Amino acid sequence: MAEEKDLIITDDLKPVLSVLKNEDAQAVVALKEELTDNWVKKQIFRTETEMRISVLNDAKHPTAASKYWQSVREMGSMFDSLIGLSFDMRRNVIKRMKLEHKMQAAIDKGDDLKQMELQVDLDENLVEKANMEQVAHDRVRELKTWSQIKAELDDGSFNNRDVNAHQADSYSKILHNRVQALSEHSGPAEVINAAGPLATVNRLKTKDGKLLDFKTATLQLKAKEEALKLQQSEQQK
Repeated sequence: MAEEKDLIITDDLKPVLSVLKNEDAQAVVALKEELTDNWVKKQIFRTETEMRISVLNDAKHPTAASKYWQSVREMGSMFDSLIGLSFDMRRNVIKRMKLEHKMQAAIDKGDDLKQMELQVDLDENLVEKANMEQVAHDRVRELKTWSQIKAELDDGSFNNRDVNAHQADSYSKILHNRVQALSEHSGPAEVINAAGPLATVNRLKTKDGKLLDFKTATLQLKAKEEALKLQQSEQQK
């Protein structure tokens, strides 16, 4: 039968202690409580502080909309990983059932070596289950935090259904920040990758924060050039 209770990885140290030298085994036993505490509280994924400051920093995501939509991406990626992990957890249960059936067959046959081999597999399977449960728990924690952050950001000031709606405005601010960060030590490629997109978004962005298509932008540029030529011609008369 599959183990029902939650497993703390250091609850049963016998498989580990059995292969260690006596001195090392005693050291591990002495550290059992600390190892258990360490395993429970160790960081797996990003903390809320890291999510807010590192992921959603103002340089890369300068608007509430850009922070919101990055949160959508992060939450989606984390949920996809949780779904994938759920398949592994189900396979782990099936694997354990198969191992237990094999163990019973080995017991019935009196095959001691096979029983020893299968016990290693069963111990490993239980550790894998414990690790997957811990990872799944922390993925759910991060999902809940992204949900909280999205709710904070979704203040009605931007379109929360169409990711493209905010990007002309957000990208102009993002690229401006990148250009401002350039220095005399910046390489040509770095300058082009920052200044080029900024020039493009400035050319295509309208006053209301939308983005022109290339054809319309070209026609408007030509119209401005014709108007400038006409103005210069009038001044020369």
